[in-house]
Amino acid sequence: MAAELAARGHDVRVYERRAAAAQPALTELDGYRVERVPVGPPDVLSTAELVPFVAEYGRWLAGQWAGDWTPDVVHGHYWVGGLAAAHAVRATDIPVVQTFHSLGVEQLRHLGSRYGGPGERIPLERALTRAVDVAVAQCNDEVDELTRMGLQRTAVAMVPTGVDTGQFHPDGEAAPRDQRPRILSVGGLAPGHGQDDLIRAMRLVGDAELVIAGGPPAERLDGHAEARRLRELAERAGVAEQVKLVGAVPHDQMATWYRSADVVACTPHYASAGRVSLEAMACGVPVVGYAMGGIADAVVDEVTGKLVPPGDVRTLGVTLRRLLSDNAGRFAYGHAAVDRVRCSYTWERTATALERLYERVIGRRRPAPPIEPTPVEVTPPVEVAVSERGPVEAA
Repeated sequence: MAAELAARGHDVRVYERRAAAAQPALTELDGYRVERVPVGPPDVLSTAELVPFVAEYGRWLAGQWAGDWTPDVVHGHYWVGGLAAAHAVRATDIPVVQTFHSLGVEQLRHLGSRYGGPGERIPLERALTRAVDVAVAQCNDEVDELTRMGLQRTAVAMVPTGVDTGQFHPDGEAAPRDQRPRILSVGGLAPGHGQDDLIRAMRLVGDAELVIAGGPPAERLDGHAEARRLRELAERAGVAEQVKLVGAVPHDQMATWYRSADVVACTPHYASAGRVSLEAMACGVPVVGYAMGGIADAVVDEVTGKLVPPGDVRTLGVTLRRLLSDNAGRFAYGHAAVDRVRCSYTWERTATALERLYERVIGRRRPAPPIEPTPVEVTPPVEVAVSERGPVEAA
């Protein structure tokens, strides 16, 4: 998003906390700047460990913006980044746009006891909704959730995430595979990501392999608690020979894994953006996913893939089996999936929507210019072209 906005002539500066002593304070990337904030220890911290540094982060940003460069708008990402952004601008008239990417109250509802977020997250997210000008939702379910949290519908904008179609496309190298049909699942190895549903469903799929990409690097999977749990589940279900965990895959290599699959299965118990389903569709692979969140928005049932009720393992297994045996259906779904992404989910479309949103919130905050009295004499017409490309801020 930052690269696309910068290419349009905006001055974009991205701020992230310095998480390693060796990280440079400033990096130039694709036309925008990444500035690393020296707040907290130079180490990777959990979300809960970041919360005590939010106010300090905000004060550092405010100090930076008190000099020669001040943003026209600040865009906060995730709830901790949003809190820092709101803290930084509280004594100014700079508007704040906020993308949560996920909401604690919705994760708690879907994950129940498996929800592992810090206790202060949900009340702080509610407070943040009252401090921002507009909240950006990435799917229709998130729009509904934000309004239930107290935001007026006019203060919520739906802007789906984008896909880099230069990286994710049907043509190119595919990861090695054997002769069996391949189902690919992509996501972190943590309770609630739905890999256990897929493993149980494999009993109904037949002779196919399930490849699970995500989690720690492959060499560390043996010591990972969730990886061990999933392998034990596969043993008990009698499908251990069909389930393969490959560990973390660099994002720039993910397209090869998508292209190697016959079907990509998206079965998380909570998903706001549906990024995996969109990347798979951009690669021409049909998606079978749970009908919820960003997945339900991205996948058109019976057009680009199949949607099944969340948690319905039997229907999931039967749907996968039928689609794997339907070569013509998968071909048609794959072509329609590519068209859908290229028409509706490119970063260009996302950036255009955000540009309009930024202009709207800036216009609300800026005072109207004084009305000058109209002169009596007639003056010749003058053509004026005004192009405003002020700084856009991401925190």
